[in-house]
Amino acid sequence: MRILAVGALLWCVPMALLTLSYGWEHPLTQMGWFFTKAALLTFGGAYAVLPYVYQGAVSHYGWLTAPQMMDGLALGETTPGPLIMVVAFVGFIGGYTHALFGAENLFLAGAVAATLVTWFTFLPSFLFILAGGPLVESTHNELKFTAPLTAITAAVVGVILNLALFFGYHVLWPQGFAGMFDWVSALIALAATIALFSYQLGVIQVIVACAVAGLLLRMLA
Repeated sequence: MRILAVGALLWCVPMALLTLSYGWEHPLTQMGWFFTKAALLTFGGAYAVLPYVYQGAVSHYGWLTAPQMMDGLALGETTPGPLIMVVAFVGFIGGYTHALFGAENLFLAGAVAATLVTWFTFLPSFLFILAGGPLVESTHNELKFTAPLTAITAAVVGVILNLALFFGYHVLWPQGFAGMFDWVSALIALAATIALFSYQLGVIQVIVACAVAGLLLRMLA
């Protein structure tokens, strides 16, 4: 209970300050609220919550564009650490492009937004671990607890499949189905699949090769 109380305080104080300083509808306040909700949906890891983040950040709030979101996801896949850190990219781009602190403080706006987004995304996760960890450990081999988790795991697999289709759509049809099919991206994806599964090449090698191939082909186009 003490951990939950401290966690609630760590959430309420910055949220209250944001609301009093900027109002509930301000992008910074909405980022804090939205990514708190996103953190509560991260069962199964980043792949389970990214479609929700995309729909909110791109379609609903317009903090960044679909191509920018795809760039952030690609960048996140090439760097160490959990993919959910892409939320910091979303926050930075949102704060920077919307010039939240004026045209003369673009970097500051992006940095503040990225920091806030990271705080509100990871705070619930730490509460889950610190407050819920002992409870989870005590439920091992308890069917009444493991059965619902099995159902959640199956649902997460479906969400990850949805994300794969989402990636494929936005990479292969960047302008939608009414636009042109991106044959270059399709060929690079096919080559990467063959390299990974048939030749057992390392992921880093394949990522670097695909990045170089894509850059060269775009320069020649």
